[in-house]
Amino acid sequence: MHNLQRSWVLFLLWFASLIATLSIGGPLFFSLTYLFTAILLFSFIWAWLNVHWIRVTRQIRARQVQVGGFIEEHFVMQNTGWLPKLWIQFKDESNLPGHRANRVISSLGGKSQKTWHVRTPCYQRGRFSLGPISLTSGDPFGLFEFTQRLSHFASHVVVYPMTVDLPTFQPPVGEQTGGEAVRRRTHYVTTNVSGIRDYVFGDSFNRIHWPSTARNNRMMVKEFELDPMADVWIFLDMERRVQAGLSYKDIPPPDLPLVHWEKLPEFKLPPSTEEYSVAVAASVAKHFLERNRSVGLITYANAHHREIAQSDRGERQLARIYEMLAVAQAHGTIPLAEVLAAETLRFSRNITLVIVTPAVELQWVSVAHHIMSRGVRVTAIVIDPGSFGMPHHSLEVEIELTASHIPHYVVRQGDALGQVLTTTRVTR
Repeated sequence: MHNLQRSWVLFLLWFASLIATLSIGGPLFFSLTYLFTAILLFSFIWAWLNVHWIRVTRQIRARQVQVGGFIEEHFVMQNTGWLPKLWIQFKDESNLPGHRANRVISSLGGKSQKTWHVRTPCYQRGRFSLGPISLTSGDPFGLFEFTQRLSHFASHVVVYPMTVDLPTFQPPVGEQTGGEAVRRRTHYVTTNVSGIRDYVFGDSFNRIHWPSTARNNRMMVKEFELDPMADVWIFLDMERRVQAGLSYKDIPPPDLPLVHWEKLPEFKLPPSTEEYSVAVAASVAKHFLERNRSVGLITYANAHHREIAQSDRGERQLARIYEMLAVAQAHGTIPLAEVLAAETLRFSRNITLVIVTPAVELQWVSVAHHIMSRGVRVTAIVIDPGSFGMPHHSLEVEIELTASHIPHYVVRQGDALGQVLTTTRVTR
């Protein structure tokens, strides 16, 4: 749609000259009418052609990146026509914080192209849109302006939460009843071989049992069972009422340098129990999955239903948990004690349960103690809300956890998670 606000004066002059030509006549008014008509037609065609016969391509290196990483994009704008184009404004309507893909192309010759590379640092977890893209251009007189929206370029990227390495994080873990093996087949290679079967398409070569293959004159592979370690369940408390500090949507965007050679600001967790809890849960999940443990995650981040990642292992499970935590927001309304009581039946004997919470009510500790009395190995990671500006601290919860013989850790604002969860384990 062209912009008449800039051209109303010329339209008015053109209309006046047209009226004068029809009513008075004379060569002067005829010449003015032809001149204004030519300017309007020339400007309109110029502006319209500038946003047509343009092809834009966008290549994204990875659509999933972790906080502290970069989203890298490569753009190509190609003029598929023979006529040159002047002044094209390229705008990417992305909501990714710090995203700077916008450009003004001053000139683009016929059958030529412009390329540029965009590297966006990611300082906030979440699911963000890239695009749609709009191309805007006008004429040299500023009379018309056209915009072409390329909605098919709209896509999404996911920024995973921050994680830290926990090399010595060793909460009490459970083992399955029955000793050395669990009678449950798995497609993962473990130390527990349960038998031999015929090779089927898709089996990896490291599962082939060569002695049996030679003896039977056909391909034979080994079957495995899960190791005796019980599942690990991470319970993330996302009740809105118990959170302190900034909320997920209130985190201000970082002040990024205007030029690429300036040093980027160092990433720090925002002063929010919500962000600390998510980072702790992601780090714990990574810790156990890297050790080939089966990990599940439960959180009541939504006011209406729970979100759950069924226990599994491997890189795919880690990506599933990361994506779940990337978009988790503290909108829960059910207290932690009620949630734990509702989920009690899910926790069978010898399951390892890791509770991550900023809640300071003592009721949830009593429920956790009851769960532990059923043979579940419980560990609590408490995010102290007092260090985030709340008037109450986690001291009473720490005392109650100690009295209940529940191993626990305490995380405060500014703590290095890798140190707090490895060297300062609370074992009073």
